[in-house]
Amino acid sequence: MIKDYAIGGLIFMQGGPVRQVKLVNRYQELSKIPLIIGMDSEFGLAMRLDSTIMFPKAITLGAIKNENMVYEMGAELARQLRRVGAHIYFAPVSDVNTDPANPVIGFRSFGEEKANVTKKAIAYMKGLQDYGVIATAKHFPGHGDTNADSHYTLPVIKHNKERIFDTELYPFRQMIAASVMSVMVAHLQVPSLDDTPNLPTSLSKKVIQDLLIDSLGFNGLVFTDALNMQGVAKYYKPGEIAVKALQAGNDILLSPEDIPACISALEKALEEGQLSQAQIAYKVKKILKAKYFLGLSTFKPLPENNLIQDLNTSTALAIKQLLYELAFTTVKNKDNFLPINKVDSVSFAALSIGGEADNAFQRYLKKYVPAEMYHINKNSASSTQLEKFQPILKEKDVV
Repeated sequence: MIKDYAIGGLIFMQGGPVRQVKLVNRYQELSKIPLIIGMDSEFGLAMRLDSTIMFPKAITLGAIKNENMVYEMGAELARQLRRVGAHIYFAPVSDVNTDPANPVIGFRSFGEEKANVTKKAIAYMKGLQDYGVIATAKHFPGHGDTNADSHYTLPVIKHNKERIFDTELYPFRQMIAASVMSVMVAHLQVPSLDDTPNLPTSLSKKVIQDLLIDSLGFNGLVFTDALNMQGVAKYYKPGEIAVKALQAGNDILLSPEDIPACISALEKALEEGQLSQAQIAYKVKKILKAKYFLGLSTFKPLPENNLIQDLNTSTALAIKQLLYELAFTTVKNKDNFLPINKVDSVSFAALSIGGEADNAFQRYLKKYVPAEMYHINKNSASSTQLEKFQPILKEKDVV
């Protein structure tokens, strides 16, 4: 593909850091114009690569009050991404997850409150971009209130335009104002924005050119969501998708299914005047400008030694630890029950249901207080068993 079709970039989805670096070096050497390398690993390289760190998922980060730590995570991730040769990071998820049964976003979102989602997304984005990685706000115009998964079908969002602008678009508007460098467009059906049957937002001129670019003033890179997802692939052939995607305002086709067919269809569209040379030239210049920003005009092969140590530093592990500590939240504290101060005069018991008999919580509790430990197997947790513990636990001050 690199030799025969001069593709502009690659996305890495699995493997290990050493293998990835070796491949990046090999592929960059083959390409006349340096490749832009993308990764879709929203909560750390470990989502895709072995021997690397998994940071907290977005829903956990959403519980942190200090956005500075989310920025630090973004900055650390940028360092790790550049170390394995990646330049574009398909995060942060900027969807406001208002449907608790959402099958595809869920814990990938910072939560259901638009202002909090926006603060976290901007902090994450700035950490990435300040340290040389292009961040991506996704999934425009908002995938948070869907009950279907666009990997398998085309979800429909039935809200009116006012609600979409007020909630779904809120984080994207703020991120554009804060200079996010790329946006990924979702495969959604949003009739209030474009009611063309079976036309996903990723192929809609009304959603991309008219709304995202002209109305919201976004002038960075526009990516389609992956074009091998059924939310788009179910309705159109690869060549047809490529033409419609560029006509709609996208700059980069992500994971197209048939590159030769896409190129042939685009050449035909140029000949027939469905696309102009000026449109293509403008998109190419945006991509080359991004490559220049990323330092690809002076690409040097990546060092292949000490990779595992470079990616698993004490600083990175400390950031991970601190993020989890800061995410702990007291949801309910009736009568100021917590913290328990006079532990020497309080009798404790701990009942674990479905966990291991010797679990971390109970082990740590023992370090602080003399507590009695009880355990019920998940598969045999019956009302009889629970009743057996009631008289024992009733005698304790704290369970």
